[in-house]
Amino acid sequence: MTDRPRLLLLDGHSLAYRAYYALPVENFTTTSGQSTNVVYGFANMLANALRDERPTHAAVAFDVSRSTFRTEAFPEYKATRSRSPEGFGGQLRILDELLAAMSVPVLRAPGYEADDVIASLTARAGAEGLDVLIITGDRDVLQLVGDDVTVLYFYRTASEMIRYTPETVREKYGLSPAQYPDFAALRGDPSDNLPGIPGIGEKTAAKWVREFGSLDALLDRAGEVKGKAGERLRAALDTVRLNRRLTELVRDLDLPVEIGDLRRRPYDVAAFTSLLDELEFRNPSLRQRLFAADPGGGRPPATAPAAARSGRAAERERIEGRELDAGELAGWLRTRATGLTGLAAEYTWARGEGGVTRIALATGDGHAASFEPPALTAADERAFAEWLADPGRPKALHDVKSLLRVLGEHGIGEHGPIAGIAIDTAMAAYLLLPGLAAYGIADLAGRHLGRRPPEGGPAGLMLSARAVLDLAGVFAADLASTGMDTVLRDVELPLSDLLARAERAGVHVDAGLLEELEGRFARGMERAADEAAEIAGRRFNPGSTKQLQEVLFGELGLPKTKKIKSGYSTDLDALTWLAAQTDNGLPQVLLRHRDQARLRTTVTGLIRGIGADGRIHTTFQQTVAATGRLTSTDPNLQVIPIRTEEGRSIRRAFRPGPGHESLMTADYGQLELRVMAHLSQDPTLLAAFDSGEDLHTTMAAQVFRVSQDAVTPEMRRKIKAMSYGLAYGLSAFGLAQQLGIPVAEARPLMDAYFERLGGVRDYLDHVVAEARVTGYTRTVLGRRRYLPHLASDDRRRRETAERMALNAPVQGSAADIVKIAMLRVDGALTAAGLRSRLLLQLHDEIVLEIAPGERDAVEEIVRTGMTTAYPLSVGLEVAVGTGPDWAAAAH
Repeated sequence: MTDRPRLLLLDGHSLAYRAYYALPVENFTTTSGQSTNVVYGFANMLANALRDERPTHAAVAFDVSRSTFRTEAFPEYKATRSRSPEGFGGQLRILDELLAAMSVPVLRAPGYEADDVIASLTARAGAEGLDVLIITGDRDVLQLVGDDVTVLYFYRTASEMIRYTPETVREKYGLSPAQYPDFAALRGDPSDNLPGIPGIGEKTAAKWVREFGSLDALLDRAGEVKGKAGERLRAALDTVRLNRRLTELVRDLDLPVEIGDLRRRPYDVAAFTSLLDELEFRNPSLRQRLFAADPGGGRPPATAPAAARSGRAAERERIEGRELDAGELAGWLRTRATGLTGLAAEYTWARGEGGVTRIALATGDGHAASFEPPALTAADERAFAEWLADPGRPKALHDVKSLLRVLGEHGIGEHGPIAGIAIDTAMAAYLLLPGLAAYGIADLAGRHLGRRPPEGGPAGLMLSARAVLDLAGVFAADLASTGMDTVLRDVELPLSDLLARAERAGVHVDAGLLEELEGRFARGMERAADEAAEIAGRRFNPGSTKQLQEVLFGELGLPKTKKIKSGYSTDLDALTWLAAQTDNGLPQVLLRHRDQARLRTTVTGLIRGIGADGRIHTTFQQTVAATGRLTSTDPNLQVIPIRTEEGRSIRRAFRPGPGHESLMTADYGQLELRVMAHLSQDPTLLAAFDSGEDLHTTMAAQVFRVSQDAVTPEMRRKIKAMSYGLAYGLSAFGLAQQLGIPVAEARPLMDAYFERLGGVRDYLDHVVAEARVTGYTRTVLGRRRYLPHLASDDRRRRETAERMALNAPVQGSAADIVKIAMLRVDGALTAAGLRSRLLLQLHDEIVLEIAPGERDAVEEIVRTGMTTAYPLSVGLEVAVGTGPDWAAAAH
């Protein structure tokens, strides 16, 4: 690489198509239904190119349409190419947004192709002394290769590229780059529908160009070429001349930019971060690589909103930061951290246990400091703990739960919990915009402040602490205006403390039993694989999609499932459908293999998650599910099944630890349906709950117009699926899939259901209609779910938003109630001085570890706290069980 300026040129359509076919569209779709595989793949390739090539200038060229001067000369040019695949064109508009936010110019020239734009820019750049790097999947661009022009050509996939220099072109074709279009004219190009010379291959075409020096010389002396090859050449002279004219790239287009306009400029950080969030690009590696390529280092560009370039957003440039040595923290806290102070921390995590490696503080007067907790003196540590526990010292924190969990690793916090928390900026951002891809400090600073603090190191962490302070000012006003300040203060912040304690406590497990189960499930996989081989007549890998397709649809000729890129689907739904459609036993065996594999994976994750204390320390995520529900990660305990014997066998490994005698589980009964009854005030549903009879039987009798004694198990199953599906925006198609019946049967069933439950129907209609006007739904506590795509012109995105509008109030309200119940139970346990503690919360269930002699007192506290958590129109019911392990404590 030289020290000369470098211009990076990308063939936009070429990269976009590579991305589309490299990444399955079904794996890259937002919750609103927007396909993102093109944008994701393109962004990934662009991030790598900016990182690896470090250009000083950059631009992307796109085709405008298929109508160009080439199609005028030869109407069949590219005529055999298929139309753009579904979901492709709409993503090109998003690519324009992405590149605009990254300040990368996009160029199009009507009547010409992207290659012509690239060729013209290459010519200009060369005249101005720039090196040029071109990334493309079109071989015609090889004619531009020179001493200062390199082409990165996609070979087979989006990650396999050949770097073409003049030497590489000669090694590949035995020709100079200038001779390449002569060779291409003789060879033809099937991808462009340019005919070659019948019977003449690449070797002969290259040999002719080498022998005669150029295509013009060859055509002038075509009579000298002997034999059949000569006859074929002379018969195709007009075709070859036309090919040559079409293959030559235009190098003198009048483009509306100068090379200087292509110099890399700072991102529009706010727009860029917002777009990544909207696209739900959660991959931290991709986000880091994209942001690392920002020439502005995260500073607001000249086009950033005024609010992002003034006031607190600009104060970050004037921070007076210092790294504190041992013995200096107490004095700094005493003199500086008297008003609202922002705090940011760096963590390390291993097997569910973490520690703080560095903490930074920032104050409103522009001062900041950082320190390493392990290096604190006893006096500093005591001063810091007292500052944290002082309600008169207001604090703006980010991700309070993680901070609470790890501070104890250093003995900090023994003098009391954190008090005076004015705001948790991560949680505040989540409440204001649930469903974002990321809630890191840097991500939020980009979105809301128009800047991205550098990550890592003392200086970067101090800027992050300053960003937390600035974000606090933005979010506090927004929370107050939406009424969600009370949700933060009364629910989420206290819950952060409770969850941090539960995470640190962990849950004791029998490692030996888990290892035994892992072996059992592995043997189950082997037995299923053997059985599958016997049915198929040969061995194959049941975990290989390709091999499953070969066996199921090729060799056995079973009914075709949903068409996907690689053939026909073999996912869980497809195998379940196949099992119902055919007498062949293989799909059922494959389902059993898949189930055993899933169970084994679950157990393997649990074993890896066991800490040195013999306990699993899962992490509860408060800012993942847009509905407000908690999720469990590292390991995920929510995937442990409860309704199967094998799932219950896994739960038997969860047991009370030393100093405790049993586990207690408490689970709400039909919580979401009770919330639906409360919100809809449907008289039939209210009466069904008030009767105290089996809800689904009562509802089935209503819908099918029979007596309760005449309700069959099948009737009850259908109504149960319908009732719970309402909380998830269930469609007739979805109900048909759940019940295994035709849509034509599911639709009248839904009509009959809503005929009897008119209040539910009216409520659901009202929820969607109101959300179209306000832009959001609300839970019983006022938690909002914003749904901008309700007004989308894209039918799929609009319908997805409608389903979200249907389920958000019910699911979100249920989540609110569970959280309040947890806080009431925990508070009552503390007030009673009991040693029993809450360990887990999964779905609508809580799990407690019971100390000797406390079972009856804890059960009373649990029942009271959960049944009075929120005053619904129908009572809240709770089932409680106690036992020597999680499975035995079922109720």
